[in-house]
Amino acid sequence: MCGSGKTEISLAVIKYAINCGEKVAFAVPRKDVVIELHSRLRDIFKFNKVVSVYGGHNKTLTGDIVVLTTHQFFRYKKYFNLIVLDEIDAFPFKGDPILHSMFHESLCGHYILMSATPNKDVIEEFSKDNKDILRLETRFHRHPLPVPIIKISDFITNYFILIKYMKKFLKENKQVFVFSPTIEESIKLYYFLSLFFKGGNYVNSQKETRKEVIDGFRNKIFRYLVTTSVLERGVTVKNLQVIVFNADNLVYDKGTLIQIAGRVGRKIDAPEGEVIFIGKRKTNAMEECINDITSSNKALQNMPSRNKD
Repeated sequence: MCGSGKTEISLAVIKYAINCGEKVAFAVPRKDVVIELHSRLRDIFKFNKVVSVYGGHNKTLTGDIVVLTTHQFFRYKKYFNLIVLDEIDAFPFKGDPILHSMFHESLCGHYILMSATPNKDVIEEFSKDNKDILRLETRFHRHPLPVPIIKISDFITNYFILIKYMKKFLKENKQVFVFSPTIEESIKLYYFLSLFFKGGNYVNSQKETRKEVIDGFRNKIFRYLVTTSVLERGVTVKNLQVIVFNADNLVYDKGTLIQIAGRVGRKIDAPEGEVIFIGKRKTNAMEECINDITSSNKALQNMPSRNKD
């Protein structure tokens, strides 16, 4: 589950491995998430050397914990005693036999694989190999996941719906991610919104200043970002609201929509928020996303209280 504390649940075994003098890696497919994770793990393991390795950033390759993209496994032959690999279903690691081979080649010990949206094939593969599977049905703060709201209308009306929600969120002094399916559409959408709302920016995989823009958003320099799926994972911002524009586009499958919805309500002191899907038609992916989130929320209601013995 998004925001369930997958990273946190791996901290104890990472600490144990470090104390045993073992070499530890925390790997994810995307550079942006490596940068985010490196910052988080460096704050947690203050007395250990935590380094990050990704394309264009590889001067320091060794430390107590190496946070790296999956492409960087080629640098480490039978090197890591423990690898924690998150987002196993994310591009480009998903379905890439070369990256899978590099992962196994860099390993000389144990590994943990994690995903917020594992598909049926992944679960079946683990089950048949008698591997242990741990499923987290709730976020660490025990609040339900925000259930997306679907807004369906024609092409023109959808822009008015977008403006309505943007005005609402920004008036409440809440920051907003507006997801758009392609790079070209995201840039056009940003310039459209900039006609009505100041303090915005846009990011995509080709924008060279992406890190600076995201840092600016975290520091509240920007009120909203129009983004492609480059920010669907690994980003935690307090009081974030999410709008998916053209949510009926084929690029948005169930897993992607769940990941995007999972950007909202991740902080213990701000566990709520809104997720809006705007499109011209309701898709199976939208309905499946909502069904999965609703099912997880029901499982949370049935869980015993922490105060109980």
